[in-house]
Amino acid sequence: MNKFDRDIEILATRLNRNADKETKKKLNVLRDKLTRLHEENVVKINHSVMELVCAKHLILKGYEVDLERPVDGLICDLYGVKGLGSHIVEVETGFIPPSHALDPANYRKSRIASKIIRYGNHSDKFALGVPPYYMLQIPDSLVKPPRDRTPEDLRYLKTLCDLYYKNPPVSFDEIRNARIHVIYIINVDEVAIREVDPATYLKKRAIFSSAT
Repeated sequence: MNKFDRDIEILATRLNRNADKETKKKLNVLRDKLTRLHEENVVKINHSVMELVCAKHLILKGYEVDLERPVDGLICDLYGVKGLGSHIVEVETGFIPPSHALDPANYRKSRIASKIIRYGNHSDKFALGVPPYYMLQIPDSLVKPPRDRTPEDLRYLKTLCDLYYKNPPVSFDEIRNARIHVIYIINVDEVAIREVDPATYLKKRAIFSSAT
């Protein structure tokens, strides 16, 4: 057994403790899908374990969950359906490519803005999932209700996204209508999730930033 398979199996065992039969069945299907995708060199372990922990959280909330699912030309990390409502979660580990070693903050802010704008238009509810040791660089204007975004906000977000993500470029309509509803703090060590309101998250980020 390779390291990916071993780590995923260990995590699945931990997630299945105290889980009911139906939850275990759904988690095992997702575990097997991640294993297949890793064989195809599509997924990496750090990202996959966060997806699986988040998947259990959504399953327990009543969602039918899929991983690495195509949606309108995008591949979303988690796609959940409950009743008539859909929920997309994009997982962010905080990785910085070597090519952006000299502009990490701008790169991460552009990436997060692009994720919210692109994916936040394709489901009824959108969330970002992050580990507890990484602080998201969410532009403040994306936490505002869409009706409160000014023309200056729209131009700023368009310029920010176009710095690194032009294929395809985001549209002003996408920027205007995108929403982020919740942030999931994914603690793999404790196989636990904490939900945080985006506005509250930004306030805490501001406190941490001013203390440094």
